[in-house]
Amino acid sequence: MRMPALFLSHGAPPLVDDPTWVAQLRDVAAGLPKPKAILMASAHWESAPLMLGATETVPLVYDFGGFAPHYYQVRYPAPGAPDLADKVAALMPDTETVARTDRGLDHGAYVPLTVMYPDADIPVLQMSLPTLEPDRLLDIGRRLAPLRDEGVLIVGSGFTTHGLPFLRDWRPGASAPGWSREFDAWAAETLARGAVDELADFRDRAPGMPYAHPTIEHFAPMFLTLGASGDPSQAPEQPIDGFWMGLAKRSFQVA
Repeated sequence: MRMPALFLSHGAPPLVDDPTWVAQLRDVAAGLPKPKAILMASAHWESAPLMLGATETVPLVYDFGGFAPHYYQVRYPAPGAPDLADKVAALMPDTETVARTDRGLDHGAYVPLTVMYPDADIPVLQMSLPTLEPDRLLDIGRRLAPLRDEGVLIVGSGFTTHGLPFLRDWRPGASAPGWSREFDAWAAETLARGAVDELADFRDRAPGMPYAHPTIEHFAPMFLTLGASGDPSQAPEQPIDGFWMGLAKRSFQVA
């Protein structure tokens, strides 16, 4: 059973209160075979060397502030994935040091999973982003690609635009600023052409920069997903688009 790989715009904890986004994520999950395990790489865990998170139990990391109390009471008691951690480590080259920690799932990992797989019955492993450089993430993704043939769903979790310092309207249905709309349209068109070299050069090529990504950690997970496709130049499906608080929630799936 070969699983696809996903790039998800993961949203903040209130994503779960948006019926449109919840329906979109559920539709994505319903269109996939049920994974045997899930490997997540989130924008919210940058750490070098490459780190593998908790594998016995999978706690949650409430890595956000200023939200209502009930968002800090969410639980997602998924099983750990120690065998998957061993396989990830074995796939890395000698030049890619791999370390382990008991860190749990941050909100970039667990928020979409609570919607897509609410039963929390699939083993989950989170790995860190050891770099933000597209070429290196593409290579790490290529090395992880064989896991897809073992039923592992590989997910890069970020946000297609993430210019939080430049938002003025924080309502979920706020109109998207021009920089967010322009960057999102460029990303959609560039993905549709499979122009991975242009995507990798987004800091210089994309309209809306640097407002769309004043820091780049939310765009970087895309390259792990593209690398895991086996053919980064394929045109992925883009089942989720639109905006939330003016940020582009575009997400895609590679075969």
